[in-house]
Formats: sequence, C-alpha cells, structure tokens
Amino acid sequence: MKNIYKRLLGISLFLLVLTFPSCTNDLNQSPDNGDSVAGEEFFSSPESYKQNLAKLYAGFATSGQQGPAGKADISGIDEGTSQYVRGYWMMQELTTDEAVIGWNDGSIKDFHSQTWTSSDSFIEATFARFSFQIVNCNEFLKQTTDEKLAARGIDAALKAEIAVYRAEARFLRAMTYWHLIDTFGGGSLVTEDSPSTFYYPEYATRAELYKFVDEELTAITPLMKAPKTNEAYRVDQAAAWMLQAKLYMNAKVYIGTDNYAAAVPLITKIVGSPYSLHSNYNQLFFADNDKNGAQNEFIFAIAFDGLRTQTYGGTTFLTHAPVGGSMKAAEFGINGGWAGVRTTAAFVDKFTANTTDRRGQFYTEGQTKEIKDIGTFTDGYAIQKFRNVTVNGVQGSDKSGDFSDSDFPIFRLADAYLMYAECFVRGAGGNATTALGFVNALRTRAIGTAVNSGDLTLNFILDERARELHWEGHRRTDLVRFGKFTGGAYLWPFKGGVSGGAPTQSFRDLFPIPANALSSNSKLQQNPGY
Repeated sequence: MKNIYKRLLGISLFLLVLTFPSCTNDLNQSPDNGDSVAGEEFFSSPESYKQNLAKLYAGFATSGQQGPAGKADISGIDEGTSQYVRGYWMMQELTTDEAVIGWNDGSIKDFHSQTWTSSDSFIEATFARFSFQIVNCNEFLKQTTDEKLAARGIDAALKAEIAVYRAEARFLRAMTYWHLIDTFGGGSLVTEDSPSTFYYPEYATRAELYKFVDEELTAITPLMKAPKTNEAYRVDQAAAWMLQAKLYMNAKVYIGTDNYAAAVPLITKIVGSPYSLHSNYNQLFFADNDKNGAQNEFIFAIAFDGLRTQTYGGTTFLTHAPVGGSMKAAEFGINGGWAGVRTTAAFVDKFTANTTDRRGQFYTEGQTKEIKDIGTFTDGYAIQKFRNVTVNGVQGSDKSGDFSDSDFPIFRLADAYLMYAECFVRGAGGNATTALGFVNALRTRAIGTAVNSGDLTLNFILDERARELHWEGHRRTDLVRFGKFTGGAYLWPFKGGVSGGAPTQSFRDLFPIPANALSSNSKLQQNPGY
C-alpha cells in the first residue's frame, strides 16, 4: 500500500453507490430510486469524514463501484472510457498533433479529425463524469456544514480538520468546473446551496462559471494547508495557486479579457514553494512515481494503484494503449499492449533527428514516422512515456500486468516554470533571467542543451510545452490559447480528416453540449456551430 490515501480508496468506494446517484447527464439532483441511503448514516463516526473526502479524490481515478467493470458510475458506454482522466485526456490529446488512436470504437476517430457531433458518446460520457464529480462534492459539502456538525456533536479539533476537508472538496469541485469551462464553455452551476430536490438548473455562461471558480479559489486558498505540508495526494495552497493561474492565463479565451499579469504573482509563489524538480524526466511516469522523487515535483497528482484503483482508464490506459507492433509489453510492466495510440510526424518534428532529448521517447522500430492509415498501429511512431515499472525495472503491484501503479500528474512544477516564461514573453511581468533559468532547468534535465534569451519566443514556448508536457492533458488548451487549435495557422496530419492536415472551423475550440444533456435539461444552451 502506498499510503493512507490509497488505503482509504478501498474503504470509500462502496459509499459512492449508496450515497449518490449512479448516473447523470447533467447536474440535476437525481430523484431517489430507492437504492440510496441517507447521508447521515455515512457520517456516524469521526473516521467517516476522511473516508468520504477520499471518495471525492477517488472520483478522478475510478470508474464504478467494483473495479474495472460492474456498477459503472456512467451508463451507456464502456466503463473504462467513462473514467475521468481517460475521458479528459482523449478530448485534450486525441484532438491535437500529439496523439492519434487506431481503434474503430464508435466515433473515437472523430476526435483527431475534429469532426465530432453533439451525439458523440465519448463527449457525453466526459460531460456526465464532470457532472457526477460535482454532484458528489456538493453532497459532501451539504453534509459538513456547521449546523450538521453541531447536531452530530463533533468536537472542536475534528471540526477544524473538517474545515480543511471542505476547502479541499471545494478545490476539487473548482477544478472540475475549470475542466467544464475549458472544454464545454457554459453549463449548469450547482453548489451545496442548490435545492436537494429534483429541479432543472439554470444555464450559466462561461463568464459566470469563470467568476465562480475564481471567487472560490480566492476564498479557499487561506483555508488550505501550506505547500508540501498536507498528506500525499491531497491538495494544498500551491494547487490552488496553480489552478487560479491556469484560469488567468486562459482568461482571454474564457472571458475575452487578457489576465496574464494576475497569474505571475501566483506562479511566483508556486516556484518559491518547497516543490522541486525531479532529476530524471522519464522516472516521473514510472510505477513508483509516488516515492522515487517525482512526488516532489507533483503539485497535484491522481493516485492510481494496480490493486486498489483498477480501471481501464487513467494510467492503465496510458500504459497499455500505446504499446503494439514489435514493442515488448514486459518492458512496460504490462501483460500485453492494446495497439492503439501513437503520435504524428508534426510532434516528432519538434525534436531534432536522432534526438537525445529524454522527452522524445519515440519507439521507431517497425514504425513509420508518417501515417498513411490511422487504423494501422505501425503507421506513426509510438510514445513510451508511461510505464508500470519502478526505477529498478520491477513490475507494479498488480502482477497480472493488467493495471498500473503510475500516478497521473495534473499539475507539476515544470509546468509552472513554463507558465512563468510564457507570461514573461507575453510582456505580463516577471524577470528575464528567471524566465530563461526556468526554461533551461528543464532543458538541462532533458537534453543538456541550454537556449539563449533570444530563443524565448511564443512559438518556442508552445513547442517547449509540447516537448515537456505531452500526453499530460495540456495540449488542446495550449493550442487554443495560442490560436492554433482550429483554423489553418497550424496543420498536422489528419487534422480536418485530411492526411496532410486541413483548416477546421473555429467553433470547434469548444465541444458541444451533449444532445442527451440538452434533452434532459432544456435550460442548457448549445454552443454555436453545433
């Protein structure tokens, strides 16, 4: 067992099916179907508050109530596909130059060609997952008010601890709302103060959701623990600074107003905190990245455990799906590859030929650089980023090789370094020497080759973000912010469904609100173009 958090995952998972609705297409509070148990019954002991908090964290890792399949949270789609990290990752990566997938599962290939529709089941599953996570956070907050705690006779010490739990729950909800803002724009805004009975939430615009998240982060940051003082896998003030800085750096996209300058002081706090770069880039994505030094770079990571968070999403997906062809599955700590995900020549070209950059983990034997047929795994280089082995080459805890131990980083310090440099290049503040030093710290770790101040351009920053952060769920957001996701300013293979790449419509900077969600709640509003 990695730590108490991962132990709590197993305890808390069964609470999910009893306390909360098992499926939702929107943020509606689902009517009682006879299977639910009153929340009071799950807060009958002091330990139950932490167990329920662990369940909220587990919502980013698990996909149902009993492991990889069975009693899924989201119905109507393969359970592994509905897992939070996998769904978000597909929307953030398969739509870009960093990843293609060769499977013929439903509409999966529509992601890369940017031809999805409002009836896309993968988009619907992710929208539902966001909704499900928000509803669960709201329920925890409803059950931990001062009035509830007083009625249960909670003592002052535990009450103070629960106050921190509540701040963390609000952070997890804010992060999910940020993902909603970034991918879908507007939606329903539901909080712990919303009605408990069934109702149709009003539509909230992207700007209204932005304001809510911004105000939430400002309010909860002082209530959270200082950087690196919380338990592993639990968020602290640095995570809140990071999320708010992300919000500000994308403000021009979200609300039409540039706010890079507001991100700089937050990033400065992060880089001045006790978090530190791990010395080995590749080890950041190994099975023991909770203790090999990577944990000191991870500001917030989703915990995955091969025995206790078994799902076909998350890093299990990111370890299995890129392995195929002549690749040796045992080197990745798995029992076989799924021969699905590769990368495009456009991403490969961001590295020099025969690169020694440790971030350019391409598997080329038997693979062609150019993709002629997306459905052929050997068309396109494979990426070897996530591995279910330790630094000593030992397989993860699940000796069957089915499920991965590798944790998935949501925020890490290297990202903050590049955010600082981007803000400086955009003229939003910061120091030239510091910005260059941050970029070169990453390049020294990866390749040993520094750049000069004159090399720091916006195009360089965007490419460096791809080299450093590829397959970590950032690419689509970055391309949208730089004006290169849709349109013709930047083309990559099979963008627009054409082998050489073709311009796409700007409305695809946002995904559609799923048709079923609109049918469930007529107050929702579809994004333009769909």
